[in-house]
Amino acid sequence: MINTFIMNEWTVIILILALSVLLAWYTGKYMAKVYRGKHSLLDRIAPLENLILRFCKIDASRQMNWKEWLTAFFTIHIFWLLWGFVILMNQHLLPLNPARIPAMEWTLALNTAVSFLTSTNLQHYSGETGASYFAQIMVMMFLQFVSAAASLAAGIAVLRGIKERSTGYLGNFYKDFLLSMTRILLPVCFITSVIFLLRGVPMTFKGLDTIVSLQGDTVQVARGPVAAFLSIKELGSNGGGFFGTNDAHPFENPDTCTFIVHSIIVFLLPMAFVFMIGFFLEQRKFSRMIFMVMFIGFLIITLPIIQQEIKGNPALTNMGILNKAGNMEGKEQRFGAVLTAFYCGVNVVIPAGTTAGMHDSFMPLSDVFMLIGMQTDAFFGGLGTGWINMFIFVIIAIFISTLMIGRTPELMGKKISLTEIQLATVIILVQPLFCLCMAAIAANVYIHYPGGNIALAWLSNSKAHGFTTMLYEYISAFAGNGSEFAGLGNNTAFWNLTAIPVMLVGRFIPMAGAIIIAGNLASSKYTPPSYGTLKADSVSFAVFLFFVIIVVQVLCLFPSLTLGPIGEYVQLSLNQ
Repeated sequence: MINTFIMNEWTVIILILALSVLLAWYTGKYMAKVYRGKHSLLDRIAPLENLILRFCKIDASRQMNWKEWLTAFFTIHIFWLLWGFVILMNQHLLPLNPARIPAMEWTLALNTAVSFLTSTNLQHYSGETGASYFAQIMVMMFLQFVSAAASLAAGIAVLRGIKERSTGYLGNFYKDFLLSMTRILLPVCFITSVIFLLRGVPMTFKGLDTIVSLQGDTVQVARGPVAAFLSIKELGSNGGGFFGTNDAHPFENPDTCTFIVHSIIVFLLPMAFVFMIGFFLEQRKFSRMIFMVMFIGFLIITLPIIQQEIKGNPALTNMGILNKAGNMEGKEQRFGAVLTAFYCGVNVVIPAGTTAGMHDSFMPLSDVFMLIGMQTDAFFGGLGTGWINMFIFVIIAIFISTLMIGRTPELMGKKISLTEIQLATVIILVQPLFCLCMAAIAANVYIHYPGGNIALAWLSNSKAHGFTTMLYEYISAFAGNGSEFAGLGNNTAFWNLTAIPVMLVGRFIPMAGAIIIAGNLASSKYTPPSYGTLKADSVSFAVFLFFVIIVVQVLCLFPSLTLGPIGEYVQLSLNQ
């Protein structure tokens, strides 16, 4: 019976992947029409968009170079940050707070505002007890929408840098941002929110409900405007749960149907963006090459996680405990080891970071692939940002490969200069350098703080697993993932404040660097490809690109993996 159940779970996984690819292809084609200004399904809302632009006094026809684009991008983000911080600090004074939730402590409020601003959604609070309905809507949901739209606009700007012929322009940030909201995010979110509502997800502004459990206990049950919140949570590669247990909570994920919908909308836009590349640049072969690299990378990250969780915990087997259902610690019985592990794989390669089980309870080798998946952040990745990270890897791979054949590096007729290569290299090195330095500081504080772990109240596990817990926090924050190990007591001033620069650097350094590179490419002269030009859309280049990604990421992370999850695996093996 167990084997039959596992086969049914694999059927669900295949169904999710098939539907995701199919829907993403059509969505990508539609997105290309939207951003290229061609006739599309929602053209009738153009008067409303024009009204919004006129009200904000924005000239949508004005083209921006990379400096103007980044100025607009950062200016509006500063406003959003202040907006979120002020509301969280004053949520106890604002309406829609039936549970009378107090204001957030200032370090937690700042951490939360930055977290949702950067699409990280690293939650150092529990949703149903830490944020009022007003804060959930006006801060969390609002920032999930605008950060996702800004990411899409950034991805489009990079594509324009490749497509433009010596103009130096990357489009108009405000126009692309608005189109991302009105033509893509809002319509899809409306459809999926209705589906969630029909499947029993709550949508109410009433306060706590009182029920009597099967064993006769009277309990208070949290609820709220959950159905509207969930769609952008996953569609925007955000992941911030309305409830503390995220998609393991029955109100966020009632059944297998909602599990399938959750999984598809996590995949939908990152996949669609890859297909859109082909339609937008009129380079279908290049987009297929990128999709192939991303999909294989996703499988290489996800399948080992599933395999480890199916095997179960050998420590239980050695104790004579039946372990056929796999490693079920920290997992929902409704979804089992296979679907929970699959959902984990999806949400570490796509930095939605939403969870259906506790990652802290996964097997040590599963942690290895989680960390590599988040560190890479280019196997589909987030909306626009996944393509941006892959774009950086493409620049690096082109540079290395052309050195081998003695050619000048170029991408689609645009020469890649020393400046672009230097910027790409810095972006690649910033993540491991920044995350590992912060993890080293945390480990040093943990070891030398008077009273140790008891005084800090940080870790429920010590040794290798404890180090993995701290390392995971920073890599997740940098990658814009936001998932966490539940064994970390992170609502302290130390974790709230040290995670902030990690999230900011992880969001804005790769994005700003890619925009500068795109601006330089847009200014450079187009040179038609010749017979000796490196073909960046070939299978051989795809293989080379994939190995460049793996080698760079694994080499950067391997020493830390040996101290953390690999060290824990060795310890468990020696104890058997």
